[in-house]
Parts: sequence; C-alpha cells; structure tokens
Amino acid sequence: MRLFTAIEISAEVKNSLGALLGRLRPAAKLAKLSWTRVDNLHITTKFIGEWPEDRLEEMKRALSSVGSPGAIQVRIGGIGWFPNARNPRVLWAGVHTDESLKSLASATDAAVHAIGVAREDREYSPHLTLARIRDRASLDALRSAIDSLGPAEFGSFPATEFHLYLSAAGNYTRLAQFGLT
Repeated sequence: MRLFTAIEISAEVKNSLGALLGRLRPAAKLAKLSWTRVDNLHITTKFIGEWPEDRLEEMKRALSSVGSPGAIQVRIGGIGWFPNARNPRVLWAGVHTDESLKSLASATDAAVHAIGVAREDREYSPHLTLARIRDRASLDALRSAIDSLGPAEFGSFPATEFHLYLSAAGNYTRLAQFGLT
C-alpha cells in the first residue's frame, strides 16, 4: 500500500484552482505537462510510501497519537516553479499558514518514524502540485498566461482535520481522518 497524510482543501479553493487550471491548460498545449486533477489536490503533510496492508491499524494508531494543534488557518495563493523558473519540473500554488502546519508535519513525521517509516530529510515546504513538467519544451505561452493573471489568490479555509490516504493508480482513497481541534 502506498500511503501519505494530507489536509483536504475546501471546495471553494478547489473551484478557484479549477478555474485557474482551465485558463492555463490551453496555454500549455504544446508543452508536455501532466496536470493534477482538481479533486486530487491536497496539502501533503507526510509521504509515507509503501506500507504493509497487515500493519494498517498500527499506522492509524500511530497517526492518532499526533497532537492536535487546533484548527490551522490556510491561505492558498501565488504560483511558482520547482526547483526554479529556469529549469522547472513542477508548477505549484503556494500554501500559506503559521507555524502550526509545519508543527503538524513534524509531529506526523515523528509518529510514523516510531513505527519504522524513514524521517524526512528535506525541510517541509507545503504547496499544491498543479502540474509536472515531463519533457523539456517551451513554456513561454504558459508563463505569459500566468503573468496575465495578476495576483494569484485562491482563497482560505480552516483545516480542522488531516487524513491518511491510499494512493493507487493516480487515485486517492481516504482511509482515516484525525481531528486537529
């Protein structure tokens, strides 16, 4: 089982991002991009990776031990490129919160590490992956479309829970939820 934990995005924010993707896709038709389905957008707090199905309850118990920081106010805004604009591999939307989201990610990492999952070796950098760039191609039209948007603000919402997901063949199935309040 391929697992991860994440915060679900509000329907309002998903609608705003769906409108954005609708505007950007035609500008990138010549580029080889793999667009994220709007219903799959989420804020990953921990990528767990492969986990034995017969240990799923153990994983759920470990995640239920993560402390509750309270509701996390999340704002989605800004668009950027990973690793950089010159050699992009990912187009992303920014996730802005206070330190509580980073604390949740750290606590989740510690809880699953205690049962054998490797710790993260990179600093937590919350974002929404809008598209992956598969092959080198001109992104000039896409860059122009992004520049023409003006301020890229997609909304905000209070996150009151996080979830354990199964990732299989590009589909995400929620396996459990854990309250933050």
